[in-house]
Parts: sequence; structure tokens; C-alpha cells
Amino acid sequence: MTTSCNPYVFAVGCPRSGTTLLQRMLDHHPRLAVANDTHFIPHALAGFPQRVDPPLTLELVSRVRSYRRFPRLGLSDEDVERAAARARTFSDFVAGLYSRFGQLRGKQLAGEKTPDYVRFLPLLQALFPRARALHIIRDGRDVCLSALEWATETKGPGKLELWREEPVAVCALWWRRNVSRGRNDGPGLGTHRYREVRYETLVSNPVDELDKIAAFLDLPFAPEMAAYHVGRTRDEPGLSAKSAWLPPTPGLRDWRSAMSDRNVELFEALAGDLLAELGYGRATASISPSIAQVAERCNERWHAEMERRPLALHTREVPGSTPMRP
Repeated sequence: MTTSCNPYVFAVGCPRSGTTLLQRMLDHHPRLAVANDTHFIPHALAGFPQRVDPPLTLELVSRVRSYRRFPRLGLSDEDVERAAARARTFSDFVAGLYSRFGQLRGKQLAGEKTPDYVRFLPLLQALFPRARALHIIRDGRDVCLSALEWATETKGPGKLELWREEPVAVCALWWRRNVSRGRNDGPGLGTHRYREVRYETLVSNPVDELDKIAAFLDLPFAPEMAAYHVGRTRDEPGLSAKSAWLPPTPGLRDWRSAMSDRNVELFEALAGDLLAELGYGRATASISPSIAQVAERCNERWHAEMERRPLALHTREVPGSTPMRP
């Protein structure tokens, strides 16, 4: 098991919940570099019989290096080879990669923003017991509005069959799955390793919230975190808030004005209990029989498709795995 302090933090959450905003803020701390959406950690381990920190093999190194998002770390072949040569286990190797990522940016600490890691918190804790997790949560109805613009048949929840018929239902179930998984697994890391961040608080009062986040990370507050956008904001028509590097901006999406009554009712039929638990509240006093039937049918189809798309990593032996060291 690695003794490195890296990866130092994972920023996770349902996609379209403000994970990129959080990543940019964290990355602007003078002591912390945070990578963006590399995804490779659980994918590299898929199929290995010992999922939690297996000995490093040539096969594992190849899986990491060839993963399509790995180049986002910006590491050279020499960087990868050096990290592999110094590592005995998978976690040692990953720690070396992130330490190098930080070094290239003049920072000792380094972390990762991959939203989907919200479903892999126990695995990340087992690999990196000193790492912290920041779980950003946003009102699911606003997440839905964003996902409806972003997802396609090859991206995000748009890949699911049900999307073609009831995309709002997919958004509700997708948001519920991701947020619930993080909230169920996160407390097991302990209060010193897991913290929830509300998107709405982060954009309405960024300095105070970032001060609390920095304290959770055992780092001094740095004004640069709230000024991540300075010198990068682009005033061009048609750009998304992300592409325009806007400063924290409340109300970029508002389901109250942009979502039809039917879609609000369907979303709340499927995820209203979680909305209420999180304090977001419901807009629909009661679910109509017709929407209840739609919700039940969508829920059944969702679970059937999830069974065909298992969330857990498969454990099967990979032939030809060669240990890096005896």
C-alpha cells in the first residue's frame, strides 16, 4: 500500500453538478494541482482477480498508459516508466503518476476530478487511505436541465436505451444513483476524509465555502481559488458557462422556469424523496396516477438495463500479467 500523500483529493459527484467548477477552484490553490477527468483508476483494474491494490504488472501499466483519457495528465513516457520502476503495487504506481503531475505544475500535492468516481469511493479509500473526497451535490432538477443539453447517444446518460423515450426519467434515476452512492459510501471514509459540498452554496458564497473546503483539506485558504476565472473569461456568444470560464454565477439554470410541469412531476416521482432529504424540496404536492405509471415503467426498465450494465468491476483473471518485480 502506498505511503505517498498523493492522490491527495478526489472531487466527485453526479456529472453536471459543478464538478468542473470545483476542480478549477481546487487547481488554483498554490499547493494543489487537480487533474480533469482521467477516469483510468477503476478501469485499469477491471478484470483483475485482486481488485484492491494488486502487484504492479506490465499489463496494468499498459492499461493505464493506453486508456484514452490518460493523456490528460500530461505525462511523458519517461514519467510513466519512472513511476512504474519505483512502484511495487498499483497504488504505488498511481501515487507516483500524480506526484509527477503535481511536480510539473510546481506543486507538492495533486488530485483528480472524475465525477464517476462517486461510485468508487470504497475502492479509492482501499487504494489511497489518506486521500480525501469532496462530493459536490446540486439540485437534481437543475442537473437534469444541464444533462438534457449535454448528453448524447454516446455520452453520459444518453447512452441508455430509455433515454430515447423518457430522458427526464433517465436523468432522475441517474442523478439519484450517483448522489445516493456517494452519500451511502462517503461516511465510511470518516468525517476527516469525506465532505459534501453544495453547488448552490459554492456559487452564491464562494469565498466562505472555499475557506471551509481548504480547512477540510488541511490547507490555508488561498484567494486564487475564488479567482480561478481571472484572465480566462471569454465573452463570446454561444459559449457554455464552462467554456466561457465564467466566475461563480448563481442561477445559470433554474428548473422552476425552464422545466415543464410534466417533467418536474416525473422527476419528482422518481427522485423526489432524495430531493426532500437533501433539503431541496418538492414542487409537486402529489403524483398523478398517469405519471406514477410512467415512473414505475421507467424504473423497471432502468433496473433491467442496470443489470445488463453492472456497476461493479468484473473480477476475472487477465492472462499474461507479468509482475514488474519479484
